[in-house]
Amino acid sequence: MDHTPHHPERHPRGTASWGTAVKATLHCLTGCAIGEVLGMVIGTALAWGDVPTMVLAIVLAFLFGYSFTLFAVLRAGLGLKAAIKVALAADTASIAVMELVDNAIIALTPGALEAHLTDGLFWSALLGGFAVAFLITTPVNKWMIGRGKGHAVVHAHH
Repeated sequence: MDHTPHHPERHPRGTASWGTAVKATLHCLTGCAIGEVLGMVIGTALAWGDVPTMVLAIVLAFLFGYSFTLFAVLRAGLGLKAAIKVALAADTASIAVMELVDNAIIALTPGALEAHLTDGLFWSALLGGFAVAFLITTPVNKWMIGRGKGHAVVHAHH
């Protein structure tokens, strides 16, 4: 039995609007982009190799992606332990898909990993990766929200 209070803005199980999926994906993308850009900038500025730079970017993308949700549900009055569980449940799949797609595009763009911060190729591969990741992650989020997972977990606490 579902003991979650009824929220008029929640969609019935099995349905989710594209608008809700877009909002959830943009929320996720914001945190991912901050972490990813920060990681790529730090790794590139310190002349790290490709693998350590990408690892740092991915770790920071998850950290910032989770933190956006974590702070939102903490503000809504949830305790820290419960808020962490909600953030992990809400964002793990979305961030993972986004990072997989974004980093694959960067890795597969000739010269992007060797590009410097002042090169247009560095920024176009990074931003292009985010755009493609957004297009792929939005339907994933729509499917998850429609099944009561992903960002649907967050909406239960608003």
